[in-house]
Amino acid sequence: TGEESNPPVLNNLSFSFRTGETVALVGQSGGGKTTGARLLQRFWDINSGAIRINGVDIRELRIENLREAVTVVPQDVYLFNISVAENLRLSRLNATDEEVYAAAGNARAADFIEKLPEGYDTYIGERGLRLSGGEKQRLSIAQAFLKNAPILVLDEASANLDAENERLINHAVQNLKKNRATLVIAHRISTIRSADRIIAIKDGVVAGEGTYND
Repeated sequence: TGEESNPPVLNNLSFSFRTGETVALVGQSGGGKTTGARLLQRFWDINSGAIRINGVDIRELRIENLREAVTVVPQDVYLFNISVAENLRLSRLNATDEEVYAAAGNARAADFIEKLPEGYDTYIGERGLRLSGGEKQRLSIAQAFLKNAPILVLDEASANLDAENERLINHAVQNLKKNRATLVIAHRISTIRSADRIIAIKDGVVAGEGTYND
């Protein structure tokens, strides 16, 4: 990808994943894992080949429709200096209170939210500075539950977290992945082990593919 004068980040990369399946992309930093996930979101367009959803080239979709189809839970969660509930509703503006509470519960976030000074009405500071990394990550997962998109991308969602927060998030993620096509970018063994299929990327190409036991 990129300008003609630059070498391609990905070369002849080809794989698929389907509803109900979790595929993990693994490999050294800089190998193209995150680039692949961002191409799925059309942050850039590919120079050749195609990325398809249900057989339709994503370049034929309106950006709004593509964004509705894909949910990303990133490693670096960005939250705004508005209330918890308002942050959650950024993923679905018309969500009812009951749907917000259910999403928080599914994301293992309800307990800490209810302990905040104003509960769901608590303002959390720019970038969520009043929350821990694990709490911010669980709010991001709650947003994903609310959005309810059919394609899920987990970009190092449990990286840099302590063991307890990783446990909570992994429980939430297992529920979130149900009935979705899930692409996971991961380094942690606990995350990789839970994938149905693992694709190893090296220097922009598929270097190997199989299960964790393989």
